[in-house]
Amino acid sequence: MHSQIFRKIMKLKIVLPVLLLLFVLGGCSFLDIFGRREVPKASPEGIYAKAAEEYKDGNYSKAREYFMRVKEEYPLHDIAVLAEIGAADSFYSDNDYVQAEAAYNDFISLHPVSENVPYAIYQMGMCHYNQMEAIDRDQTETTKAKNEWEKLIARYPESKFAIMAGKMLKEVKQRLAKREFYVGKFYLKQKKYKAALARFEKIASDYKNVGFDFEIEYYVNEAKAKLAEEEKEKLEKENKKKDKKKIEEEKAKKEEEKKADKK
Repeated sequence: MHSQIFRKIMKLKIVLPVLLLLFVLGGCSFLDIFGRREVPKASPEGIYAKAAEEYKDGNYSKAREYFMRVKEEYPLHDIAVLAEIGAADSFYSDNDYVQAEAAYNDFISLHPVSENVPYAIYQMGMCHYNQMEAIDRDQTETTKAKNEWEKLIARYPESKFAIMAGKMLKEVKQRLAKREFYVGKFYLKQKKYKAALARFEKIASDYKNVGFDFEIEYYVNEAKAKLAEEEKEKLEKENKKKDKKKIEEEKAKKEEEKKADKK
């Protein structure tokens, strides 16, 4: 059964990534991919099967060696494309997200029309997702994850990975909104109302329908009210200063007039 599945996959030139293949096969031996017949160890199928077995056992570095061997020794074979995805997945599963992202990006550059490009883009987003920091720290990785998934949804709206990306996208947007809230509330406490309002309005503009609409309306109104109070106090101080200056000028003028009368 699994050999029929594999032949169908190769006929359609669909390269299923190792992570998904594991799910489809439900833990069966990867030698089953090629049927029960003996597979020559030096063949591309044999080397790939060994890579897949190592991957399944969690030996990601060793698996990657075999995946790269398939790619280097049989670059024109259909299974070499699958091996490229396997190598990228091995970096990802080994928590080496920087190298994994680079490998997925290389795959997209080399195979721009591959049906596995949506998967590679999704995984690039996951690489950034797994490097996100707490909301009180830099959110560059969160923003990069958001950008990758937005790109995926825009380019491949019908892909199942676009659906998965949509769910993840909501989560990272919530995280970015929380970051803006964190900074906005800090400015509010510091009485930097203009800066606070800018943060809250950014949330209202960029992160609609992610669960903060009611809360953000409250903080926008509060920041505006505080800013209005501040402006009113500033204006009153300026008026008092002007009145004081005017009184002093009038007093000085009267003094001058008195001196002039004496003369």
